[in-house]
Order: sequence, then C-alpha cells, then structure tokens
Amino acid sequence: MDRRNLYFFYRNDTIESDEIETLFDLAEKNGFKLVSDDKDANIIASIGGDGEFLQAVRKTGFRDDCLYVGISTGQLGFYCDFAINDKEGMVEATMNSQIEVRRYPAIEVKVNNESAFYCLNECSIRSSLIKTFVMDVFIDDFHFETFRGDGLIVATPTGSTAYNKSVHGAVVDPKIPCLQVSELASLNNNRYRTLGSPFVLSDERSLTLKVVQDGNDYPVIGFDNEALSSRHCKQLDIKVADRRIKTVKLKNNSFWHKVQRSFL
Repeated sequence: MDRRNLYFFYRNDTIESDEIETLFDLAEKNGFKLVSDDKDANIIASIGGDGEFLQAVRKTGFRDDCLYVGISTGQLGFYCDFAINDKEGMVEATMNSQIEVRRYPAIEVKVNNESAFYCLNECSIRSSLIKTFVMDVFIDDFHFETFRGDGLIVATPTGSTAYNKSVHGAVVDPKIPCLQVSELASLNNNRYRTLGSPFVLSDERSLTLKVVQDGNDYPVIGFDNEALSSRHCKQLDIKVADRRIKTVKLKNNSFWHKVQRSFL
C-alpha cells in the first residue's frame, strides 16, 4: 500500500464544499493520494473538531496501523492540531519536520462478555431511571467496593480533560497508560460507602463492574460521544487496550500546552 494514501472523514453539513475541494487540491499537490475507502488509507484526516476526530477513529475501527490527523474548522482542540483556515501552516509544518507521531492509549470494554468496544476518551455507565444505580466494583478479582449513585466514568489519559474533568477527576499525562475511574453522584452515608474520589489503575490492571440486578438493569452506556443501544446489562470488563492510536501532532503543541490553553 502507498504510504501516502489519504482518506478525509467529515460531515457534509459542517463544511463548505469549496473548502473541501481546496483541501483535496492541497493534498494532491503535496504528493498524497486521495482514497474513497478508509480501509485503503494509511492516513485518516478528520475535519471538524474533537467530536469529529473521535467519530473518525470509531467509524474506521480504531486502527493501529494508520495515522490519524485532526483538522479543526473552529477552535483548536485536544485532538486537532491543524486549522483548516491555515493551509499554508499545514504544508510548512509537514515540509519542515515540525510534526511528530504520538501514541494515545485507548480502553477496551466488553459488555456481558461479548465483543469488545473501544474508547479514546471514556466509557461511562449511568442510570437510565430516577433511581439509585448499584454496581459491585472489582479491581482484578478483588471486590473493591459497592457503588451506589448515578454512575461511573472510566477515562483514558487524553479523556481525562473531558467528561472526567467535569466531575473533578484528575488531568493525567497521556504518556501514562492507565484508566481513571470517577464517580457520578455517589451515595455515601453510615450505611453506604464508596471511596468518594477518583482513582487510577495501571495498564496491568483490569476493572470489572457488575450491575446489581434490582430492576435498574438497562443503564445508558456511553463510548466516547456515542451511546450503546439499550440492552440488559450484567457486567462490564474494562482494561487498557493493547492497541495505541497514532496521531500526527505539532512538536510545539504538547498535551500540556493544550491543557494550559484550554483551562488556564
């Protein structure tokens, strides 16, 4: 396969057609071959924002044999290092070796011991009813706690700045392959007790969430920015995935540059 086979992922309703054509022309002038099937690509470029980037990775199967590139149509995000209105800057960065490949850990989730789902940001499990949601939490095979509350978020390091941060989870360096578990409105009193704070597990650990079957058995399970269609849920098995998502990034725009720009 040609190592410069390029596939663009975008929604037609989010970008003007002349912008797309200009981007296509720019790519071809710089030696890239445009392909219409993402399976033929070794470079997949999303156009939009971080949400589009997450969709691009999901819709193309979380491939670890290609490079993902984020091109923003608005404000630069955590996955988008390039701006569509700065096409000259894209070319200059490529030509002058201002880019590098970074590998981000993903998480693997199995629901009821069935086929695996992958997440680049987080997996969340929440009650679909106005009722306390109960889960037994196991670290490896050790019963750690019984959670009662609205739900849990299990985030990757890159996902630590998203939903996880909004519930006061820690921001984690993506060079640390790990899971972070954060609570959603846990119930803590003299009868019920959880840790009450986020905790981090290494990539050598596994996390198992067993849903207590008390009528609240159809939770909302989110994988990044998509929800799993309702099903009878008994158990989630979660771990750091073996695969890493390779992204093209600017050398002078590290994860911590983005954290500073976004929050400070």
